[in-house]
Amino acid sequence: MGTYLNPGNKGFREILQSEYVDKTGLIALVSITVNTMRKLTCISRPRRFGKSYAAKMLCAYYDLSCDSHGLFDDKEIAKTEGYLKHMNQYHVISLDITGFISEAKRQRKSMADVPENIVNAVHKELKELYPQLTFGENLMEDMIRCADETGREFVFIIDEWDALIREAKGDVEIQSAYFNLLRGWFKNSNFTPRAVAAAYMTGILPIKKDGSQSAISDFREYTILNPGRFVEFTGFTENEVRSLCGKYGMDFNEIRQWYDGYDFPGCGSIYNPYSVMYAMQEQKCRSYWQKTSAAESLMTYINMDFEGLQETIARLISNEEIEVRTDRFANDFETFKSRDDVLTLLIHLGYLTWNEEDGTAHVPNEEVQAEFEQILAGTGANRKWMDLLNRSEKLLKDTIAGNAKAVAKAIQAVRETQYAPTFYNDEQALRYVIKFAYIAALDQYLKVEELPSGRGIADVIYLPKRRSALPALVVELKWNKTSESAIRQIKERNYPAVLEDYYGEIVLVGINYDAVKKEHSCMIEKASAELFS
Repeated sequence: MGTYLNPGNKGFREILQSEYVDKTGLIALVSITVNTMRKLTCISRPRRFGKSYAAKMLCAYYDLSCDSHGLFDDKEIAKTEGYLKHMNQYHVISLDITGFISEAKRQRKSMADVPENIVNAVHKELKELYPQLTFGENLMEDMIRCADETGREFVFIIDEWDALIREAKGDVEIQSAYFNLLRGWFKNSNFTPRAVAAAYMTGILPIKKDGSQSAISDFREYTILNPGRFVEFTGFTENEVRSLCGKYGMDFNEIRQWYDGYDFPGCGSIYNPYSVMYAMQEQKCRSYWQKTSAAESLMTYINMDFEGLQETIARLISNEEIEVRTDRFANDFETFKSRDDVLTLLIHLGYLTWNEEDGTAHVPNEEVQAEFEQILAGTGANRKWMDLLNRSEKLLKDTIAGNAKAVAKAIQAVRETQYAPTFYNDEQALRYVIKFAYIAALDQYLKVEELPSGRGIADVIYLPKRRSALPALVVELKWNKTSESAIRQIKERNYPAVLEDYYGEIVLVGINYDAVKKEHSCMIEKASAELFS
């Protein structure tokens, strides 16, 4: 048993010692590709979505150096046809590319050494584990010899395959050397058919494009944009989360608000496994987003401000859905030619979720919303973004203070910027401007749109978050009417009835746009919840 060659089942055994949601059905999807023309599979998912768990599970199942019946006989995979056909039948090469990168950094060596280090590590273990075989100095020739003489081919399981692409971004020579290694294993007519039974690679990004084509074209790719038959293994399904909530005594609706939002046709809601499990164990919903190099560089991408990208991010934080063209993305961290390229990267990183049917993206849930707000409120934001936040914070203060003229003037200023809708011709366009103008409120408020209340529907209600001394805001919008009629409608339809459990002050905000005069007007009144009970 080795570290990289035939590592055994200890990794998956340890996973089973803690709470485990059965995802062994994935094995069946991989097994049907073994020794077929579809035997090369690449799965790309955001961090924290269980990629490494899946890799350890597959190692335990295919590795010939161990007996894994006891790990799988009571799992879902055991119910499938051909369950035993491939169990513990192959040499397994298990590689976590981040480990090789970390070792190179520890030894203060160049990233350029990583491809050769991978080859040397596997070759060394091959010779150690099979001393009875005669080997030379070429790894691929020796792997063919091993497969021929033992009658067992190799299953490659490569976790974080794209880590070197991310670390060596912009270094064409290192990337080229790494791709040549992968091509030698998986696109070599002398090696691949003879020595490779199957390959399963995971990463954050799809395989980098070489021109307009994938750099390793024989892989079947299943991305976060199109997970295909692997969709239910992208994360936790709703039924799985409901079951966990029952077991741990957690409020399913709260868990859904925090960690749901990744939806796929034919499967429905997919939840972030990492954060769901932490919420269960800690008995608390909050952001468990891990600070990573990708997360830390988010502000760098936003500060590029391609085609008004910062305005787009503001719209996303305001819960807008944004059209994104994803097909031109180069699948790397440095080739950005448009706003759509950056937004597509954010989808792959899990900051946004993709709706394939209408070609739009949006912020998926409360956890990611909190991360956006925290990152964008940090010191790394550029002056343009900080100016936007400062104007919004002043607007919020003026609203709470009842300064209606200042509020109308501020909203007028937003309308006259390049950020406003191109076609400002209805109440929906006005709603967009209002949400954008009040973006600073999201730090201390929970925004609810078109909330059923009394005998009508309020346009936007901002509910103070816990432990906040701020008043609630009820905003009603009118088009070609009056701000007074907006306030009157709030009172007549008893909008604040939805705040029956709220006992603080309420600010009623009526905003109207006169399309003839092309100006906004505002009226603000203060009230208490008791007046509407």
